[in-house]
Amino acid sequence: MSGGDKLDFEIRPNPAPVSAADRAALLANPGFGRVFTDHMVTIRYAEGKGWYDARVEARAPIPMDPASAVLHYAQEIFEGLKAYRTADGAVTMFRPEANARRFIASAKRLAMPELPAETFVESLRRLVEIDRDWIPDGPDASLYLRPFMFASEVFLGVRPANEYLYCVIASPAGAYFAGGVKPVTVWVSPDYTRAAPGGTGAAKCGGNYAASLAAQAEAIEAGCDQVVFLDAVERRFVDELGGMNVFFVYDDNTLVTPPLTGTILPGITRDAVLTLAAASGHRVEERPISFADWQADAASGRLREVFACGTAAVITPIGRVRFPDGEFLIGGGEPGRSTMALREQLVAIQRGEAEDPQGWVQRVL
Repeated sequence: MSGGDKLDFEIRPNPAPVSAADRAALLANPGFGRVFTDHMVTIRYAEGKGWYDARVEARAPIPMDPASAVLHYAQEIFEGLKAYRTADGAVTMFRPEANARRFIASAKRLAMPELPAETFVESLRRLVEIDRDWIPDGPDASLYLRPFMFASEVFLGVRPANEYLYCVIASPAGAYFAGGVKPVTVWVSPDYTRAAPGGTGAAKCGGNYAASLAAQAEAIEAGCDQVVFLDAVERRFVDELGGMNVFFVYDDNTLVTPPLTGTILPGITRDAVLTLAAASGHRVEERPISFADWQADAASGRLREVFACGTAAVITPIGRVRFPDGEFLIGGGEPGRSTMALREQLVAIQRGEAEDPQGWVQRVL
């Protein structure tokens, strides 16, 4: 399939879907990433043939040969986004075309075939359509969508694979913060780095997350919720958290985030925050922030708020920072006014409850 071709999806409904009663019980408290819907999407790719055999079918285990290339050379990428049920009964997604573009960029970096953006978005729409009843109700509820692709060719040899499998699965998600939004404590890793210049930091691939787990375990051992990585070259500048971008809000109404230099994932929520902050009167800057400046500006009171952002939690205030030699508070450890205002505005736009001047919300059903 070439970039301009349209791929038809074969629909194979699950012959034994979860009953309505059992589904309702699961949706009462789905948590995050623990409950899954009845169906999935699969599309195959072969060198010389292109994309083919697009299906919506019953969610089931994927048969895999022990010599499948992904198990040995880690050619794998993924995305994450949400579908929402609006007050009028419609179903929407937030910026799926942005996820499609990032999926293409990740594929390029991992030497994988590029799934056309139109097909990517259509695959999401098809799955949401057939599993619409799995979208939970509630102010913070959503259907989390996980598109991913991996090298499925059976071979042992260090080269890009010739065969790939693209899939989409879905998981109903409840409120990320069960007791309301609370500031988190973060650990600044002294030893581990997330990505280096020229590496895969800007790609959304599983290897980046696997490499962060030892540092995350270190953070938990230190009584923290998340890890913050510094740059791999000088070990001075803030890169990002284990799975989220980070923002700093100063007393002169300036909002700063580290620049995208190839080591930081270009977050879709990050981009939305930059747009909303500028529109609400913040002076927005993308520039390096050293950990030394972070600590000094927090002590002087110049730095008022720090928050992280990503698809799952949207915006999370950071209240306390720990490192091997000590710790410090941000703004007294309480959620900041700008942080919460941006979060409320973004959540309202995502759920179709506020004006959407950028056209970010896409109605799919």
